[in-house]
Amino acid sequence: MKKLLLVSLLFLTAAGVNAQAKSTGSVSLMTGMTATLMLDSTTTTATLTLTGPSDRWFALQFGSFADGQGMESGQDMVYYNGTTLVDGTMNGIGAVPSSDTNNWAVTSNTVAGTVRTIVATRAFTAGANDYTFNYDNESIDFAYARGTSAGFTLQGHGGNRGYRLSNTFSDVLATNALSLEGLTVYPNPASGIVTVKNKALLSEIRVVNLLGQEVVSQKANDTAVPVNISGLSTGTYVFKITAADGRTTSVKVVKQ
Repeated sequence: MKKLLLVSLLFLTAAGVNAQAKSTGSVSLMTGMTATLMLDSTTTTATLTLTGPSDRWFALQFGSFADGQGMESGQDMVYYNGTTLVDGTMNGIGAVPSSDTNNWAVTSNTVAGTVRTIVATRAFTAGANDYTFNYDNESIDFAYARGTSAGFTLQGHGGNRGYRLSNTFSDVLATNALSLEGLTVYPNPASGIVTVKNKALLSEIRVVNLLGQEVVSQKANDTAVPVNISGLSTGTYVFKITAADGRTTSVKVVKQ
């Protein structure tokens, strides 16, 4: 029993040392809107996965603020304008946000049914008007809104807005230093896009259910690969990941 306990403690210690990323997981904002923020301490990069209606604008404010401080002047935010994710700064309640230099790089913009999923990355530290992501922070606050009707011109959102405060970060489950160094799979759990990221090139991602049936197969030639699991049923799946050099590993992902 003592040996088993010692091995367990060593494993947990090693897992903590190797943890390089953490995520809020998928935060439900309102019907048809979610946000996931992942922070990678190795690359000092934030990855935002934002879902919203496909036919209208939607926005997310992030940082450290209280209930009632949505749209407060100077707060950092992003919104989808029908073409891309706009980097903006709030100008106060009722005022249209100002556009900043866009420091967000959109890596994926997909539509499934009536839901749009955007994945974008940004350095922890960007422009003067941008919120600075701090990896040591234990949580982050979100405020959100979307248009009341179809269209991408920013206008009054009515009751289509709200807050999700103190969204806690957890170490990303998916680091496997034994087979693929620096591998992360996020968000996990997930409902739409799952990003598989590795230091070395990835060549293939296969997703199988617990019956061993392959449900997704995707070729790749990149270090960051978005995999869409929005069409899968709720449950646990295994991502079988192959690197370009032939190394493989498997990661369990929970579909919400």
